[in-house]
Amino acid sequence: MPSKLTIANCLQKVLFIFTGLLIVCNSAYAQFEFTGNRNRENIPFQLVKNLMVIPLKINGSGPYNFVLDTGVGLFLITDPALVDSIHIENLRSIKISGFGKGEDLSAFVAPSLEVDIGSAKAKSIAAAILKKDVFELSSFAGMPIHGLIGYEFFNSFTVRISYSLNSITIYRPDQFYIPRKGTRIPITIEEHKPYMVNELVLSTGQKVSAKLIIDTGAGHPISLESFEGKPFEVPQVNIAANLGIGLMGAIKGYIGRIPSVKIGKFTLKNVIAAYPSYEDVGSKVRSIQRNGSVGNNILRRFDVVFDYHRQSMYIKPSSFLKEPFEHDMSGMELASGGKDFKRVIITRIEPSSPAEEVGLNKDDEILSINFKSVTDMTMQEIDNLFRSRNDRSFILEVVPRGSKERERVILTLQRRI
Repeated sequence: MPSKLTIANCLQKVLFIFTGLLIVCNSAYAQFEFTGNRNRENIPFQLVKNLMVIPLKINGSGPYNFVLDTGVGLFLITDPALVDSIHIENLRSIKISGFGKGEDLSAFVAPSLEVDIGSAKAKSIAAAILKKDVFELSSFAGMPIHGLIGYEFFNSFTVRISYSLNSITIYRPDQFYIPRKGTRIPITIEEHKPYMVNELVLSTGQKVSAKLIIDTGAGHPISLESFEGKPFEVPQVNIAANLGIGLMGAIKGYIGRIPSVKIGKFTLKNVIAAYPSYEDVGSKVRSIQRNGSVGNNILRRFDVVFDYHRQSMYIKPSSFLKEPFEHDMSGMELASGGKDFKRVIITRIEPSSPAEEVGLNKDDEILSINFKSVTDMTMQEIDNLFRSRNDRSFILEVVPRGSKERERVILTLQRRI
């Protein structure tokens, strides 16, 4: 009989991705350590759909692409093919339950993996390995994604993230690093994930103090789950949205705006907010009382330092600080496919959106945008185009579902929130 593993949060894609995986065991979490006498190291990352992707090796094989995710409490391998590639033994079957609607998932627990990130090594990390890649992160990102890593990494170092340089610098945990003119934000580490308290002004005009998980594995600016045991009130101007895939199925909800989010001494205005279904998410958060999460679309407006050992986060404004918050203006959800993830397929059309108005449909394939082949573009570049400017027009070359003929349509972006 497989044992039961409880997932405290969920893993979501499209707008936010966060996993809180809590496994009951007696062993301590493994730590990364520098090999040799290093005190610091720079690690490049790719920002893909507002997610940080870093390379790492497992049991000497790789490199593999992992999302660097403060919202993850245990090393999680989402690509089941890695079981054979890295020759894992002594696997134990488990059942996983989480957010969304559906049946439990099957997974393995690997008790001891050797993981290398740059010149840092952890000799014995436990991991959960999904038997089926239900999240399809590779299709979402347009590149192979093999899993997520969080607490073991952030608890081993002082971690400085420069979103403007796509670079992470890690320091030995006994070293202080305080950025010049940086602002300290007190944080707490609970169930291996960081939390902070922020002042929000809601769409109703109400000012609230909200406890939010700090989630570098989330692409959204902010997600609002519940307050005082009830769901947040959704703004009158909103979009019904598919917010992602939880471990138990789809997460439905809405996208809207709130007037402001205050982080330290900085106040961000007119912020895009996700409102996941209370039944799917808010009502199922029981272990830690929280109100929601802050993701990379806010964090990337700063250079950020995480210092778990001193319960601190430091922020310093980056060149992205004053960028307006924008949501997709096309009304399409896209996924990449094919051997090299170079095909771009429409997976969902939002009702009454520009995409619906020009006759685009689910399963249509986009071949080019303004005569540039999508094979020469990343999913991040395509995502940026479709949230770039209200009333901007694009010529799309598409192959409708069930057809072999190419068609061209003119898609004009429309800001709907």
